Amino acid sequence: MAFERLASLDELKPGTMMDFELGDRVIVLCNVDGQIHAMDGRCPHRGGPLGQGALHGKMVVCPWHAWEFDCTTGQHDYNPKLRQTQYAVQLDGRDILVDFA
Repeated sequence: MAFERLASLDELKPGTMMDFELGDRVIVLCNVDGQIHAMDGRCPHRGGPLGQGALHGKMVVCPWHAWEFDCTTGQHDYNPKLRQTQYAVQLDGRDILVDFA
């Protein structure tokens, strides 16, 4: 596995999220009650930037058309067949590492 540092716990407080552009990937990191989750940050509807939307509990809301995804599973709120790619997260001290392999 190839974990890469994206942020620190100091930057990603509980109840917040951040987005990152890594080459052709957009990743959203979410802190839900101290648990960090990473998933594809492009909404499959129109490519909206999920990390620039809102985080309501564990639901990420796209800022463009309000599509919602559970950041703990990647699953769309109304269509369980629609799912965002999830990435493994690991903490190294206060650093948040994500595996893109």
